[in-house]
Amino acid sequence: MGRCLALATRYTSSIKTLKKPLPVNRINEINCYGKVTLKSGASSMLMKMGVPVNFFNKYGYYEGSLYPRLQLNSGLVVVKQSEHYLDPDKRSEIAKEMVLGIKHNLLKSLKYYRKKGKDVDPYIDIIKKERVEGDVPQLMSSEGRMWNAYYQSFNTVLKKFKMVKREIRPPTTELNALISFGNSLLYVSALSEIYHTYLHPSISFLHEPAERRFSLSLDIADIFKPLIVGRVISKLVNNNMISEKDFERDIGVMLNDRGKRIFLKEYQNKLETTIKHPKIKRKVSYKYLMRLEAYKLIKHVLGDQEYESFKAWW
Repeated sequence: MGRCLALATRYTSSIKTLKKPLPVNRINEINCYGKVTLKSGASSMLMKMGVPVNFFNKYGYYEGSLYPRLQLNSGLVVVKQSEHYLDPDKRSEIAKEMVLGIKHNLLKSLKYYRKKGKDVDPYIDIIKKERVEGDVPQLMSSEGRMWNAYYQSFNTVLKKFKMVKREIRPPTTELNALISFGNSLLYVSALSEIYHTYLHPSISFLHEPAERRFSLSLDIADIFKPLIVGRVISKLVNNNMISEKDFERDIGVMLNDRGKRIFLKEYQNKLETTIKHPKIKRKVSYKYLMRLEAYKLIKHVLGDQEYESFKAWW
């Protein structure tokens, strides 16, 4: 299983520049934060090796990728994927299943905190009552209301950092900065997994393809957010692994270099955490679960097996 290499610019002059060999054949993706320079030779090698290079701005937002030429091509899958996007009924069928997965995993996450003694029942009730039905705009509205209830539960789950409302561009509170940074990481992790399948990352079902370039990553990432990003944030905050000194203010609030390194380390640990999969009878990582989600979509559009979104079973 490959790993993600994170590159961060260091501004402290006292830190010496170190050269360290990297096992490129074991790297799935490279994420660049701050100012990073890639020489043409390095770029060429990474593209030949099929390693996407993702760039984030200083606020932690994903800006774009140096994306290798697609190594796994299937015209049949792309045609079928497009057909399922263009047919409103087929598209909403997939989108509905995705939102059902999001709903299940939101509830699973909140029930975990209830076992920890947190009073999250009001938010569980709101999400339980939300009906997942209708066309894609209706499904997205339903998803938005569930996310709003989930984020409001952070005021009960977390020991510090209050959630007033979700803000993204730019985040104006520490908690919004944590959520935005985590979501950006998960987005590129999903993109990396899609790259290793026959799916085209720009053809999505829940999010509009025109919204972002690789919108299928948003579809898949949303299903896993509660179990990956939410859990990373709660661990960092409730164990005092991150504090006010790990943020800085500009036009908004963002993690500083130390804060990003702390978040990245815990995020990578979560991605590499393995669980026993009941169907394939072996341990798989959280990250590989996203690739399995892409495989399920391929089977669905090809008519081999009806898509059933990931729903945490543990």
